[in-house]
Amino acid sequence: MTTRRTRMLLPAAVALTLAGNVVFAAGITVQDARKRDVTIDDPARIVSIGGAITEILYALGFDDRLAGVDATSLFPPAALRDKPNVGYWRQLSAEGVLGLNPSLVLAMQGSGPKETIEVLEAARVPLVMVPDTFSERGILDKIALVGRTMDAGQRTECLSKAVASDLAQLSTLRSKVTRPIRVMFVISFLNGRAVVAGTNTAANEIIRLAGAVNATDGYEGYKPVSDEAIVTARPDVVLSIARGKDSVEAETVFSHPAFAMTPAAEKRAFISMEGLYLLGFGPRTAAAARDLAVRLYPELAPEAEKFKPAALSTDCRK
Repeated sequence: MTTRRTRMLLPAAVALTLAGNVVFAAGITVQDARKRDVTIDDPARIVSIGGAITEILYALGFDDRLAGVDATSLFPPAALRDKPNVGYWRQLSAEGVLGLNPSLVLAMQGSGPKETIEVLEAARVPLVMVPDTFSERGILDKIALVGRTMDAGQRTECLSKAVASDLAQLSTLRSKVTRPIRVMFVISFLNGRAVVAGTNTAANEIIRLAGAVNATDGYEGYKPVSDEAIVTARPDVVLSIARGKDSVEAETVFSHPAFAMTPAAEKRAFISMEGLYLLGFGPRTAAAARDLAVRLYPELAPEAEKFKPAALSTDCRK
């Protein structure tokens, strides 16, 4: 993704005049996840669609420019408390977004539905799609694109360095694992069948970052699996996310006949963590992987105490 400056005339409402001459502002053009060039003239009213994007904007000090956020913007808590909520990122209403009169929409790749995205594009509001890649590099790419869009060079560099430091500390912690644990991520149950994470998912990558292995890696995405597949996978631990009344509970898992036959059931090894923290792949991901690693490998706790997440303690807002 690239960035370039374009000389743009400010809208009349915000144009400045000096000695009878109009002052021009430098617009920012970025290439987004769709490989499209998007020019941003005035990022004063932003709608952020995607919890990781919102986290990055707050970390960079642009929360005062947020006109609205989506329902996954759970951190910091002030986001949903103080900003209008435009709904779930995959079920957006064009009217809900455009009704906030945004001058920029930053949206996670995959936001939708398609019809809503088409309406937003037709409205000619600058729409920057941010890549949703589940990797260490992907986290840094998100920060870089959001930072470039906001023309926040020094702040972006500050946050990127902090996150890179956290990922390096996580790598050191992960290197202490001698016998990787087999983890199965269960997102829900559908008609009695467990919906389980395969490869090319945030769950698969966070398991790897924590020094474990995904017990179900024979397919991509999240799919219902058979009882036989669960037994064959032999997970040592079952992992899920906490999401209120829709949370998967340990009792539900281990009362299931197939899970009852797994090594995880012998120790009732079940872990649940907050969804955005665990799967968001934003600035806090290294810290989330650290926390997961300690729960998987309690013997790593003394080493994990040395891991002080820079992304949570460094002020990059100025």
